[in-house]
Amino acid sequence: MSRIRILHTTTYRYLKPVAFGVHRLVVRPREGHDLQVENLLLRINPPGAASWHRDIYGNSIALVTFSEPSDLLEFSSEATVFRRDHSAPRGLLEAHPETMPVRYSALEEPVVRAYVQSVFPDEADRLLRWARQIFSLQRGDDAVQGVQEINRWIHRSIRYRRREDRGVQSPLETLARESGSCRDMATLLLEIVRTLKLAGRFASGYLESSASFAGRASTHAWMEVYFPEHGWFGCDPSSGEGTSKKHIVTGVSSHPRGLMPVSGVYSGSSQLCGNECHGQNIPDGLRT
Repeated sequence: MSRIRILHTTTYRYLKPVAFGVHRLVVRPREGHDLQVENLLLRINPPGAASWHRDIYGNSIALVTFSEPSDLLEFSSEATVFRRDHSAPRGLLEAHPETMPVRYSALEEPVVRAYVQSVFPDEADRLLRWARQIFSLQRGDDAVQGVQEINRWIHRSIRYRRREDRGVQSPLETLARESGSCRDMATLLLEIVRTLKLAGRFASGYLESSASFAGRASTHAWMEVYFPEHGWFGCDPSSGEGTSKKHIVTGVSSHPRGLMPVSGVYSGSSQLCGNECHGQNIPDGLRT
């Protein structure tokens, strides 16, 4: 069992004061049998009123409204989370084999439909042909092993490149460029999994790492695949491995667009000077 403190600050600066519309924050870690949020402090500048709710995916979402203009917008969250260490956490390859095509129960099927629908439908057929050619996936093969093989291939073949651009690259664009951000790699794996009629979802949050402890890290992204009788398993193509307790989820969604840590609008004639966003993970007791 362990405690960890997560500091996450996002800053926007403008040439002149602007008026802010409602902003949506996805910064609170998801709680479950393995993780509990003991405390969350949200600081907002200029002062804003935050109201919390759960979205359709069960994520904790804060909607922030403002009453005054400003040339600075800053959100800073400080969360203390308690992690429970289980004696036998299951990894992806510890799941029982699932023969392709994987069949979901009648009870799960209506929900599964939302998680097999492609984010880039115009690329789905070409992506499926590519995947079958590269990985030789056939009816009767083990889907669990296949997903892990694809996950490792993306890690080996796609060079990580941090991008400040909005949105994600399409799967074929990432393959053509042979590079992408963690969000691009997660989207590529997500879309391949979905062409195989496996339920997959996008995940975003924090990764405990040396960069996180040094305060130089940004939010991280990966994906999760669902197998009947076994549940959701995290796959991180940035590392080529399954997720671990070092991955702290703030949100899951059927679409990458639903998990931007901060999103919103402003009005005014001023231009955005740029933004700064960083997260820092600090084990309990290391910060004075």
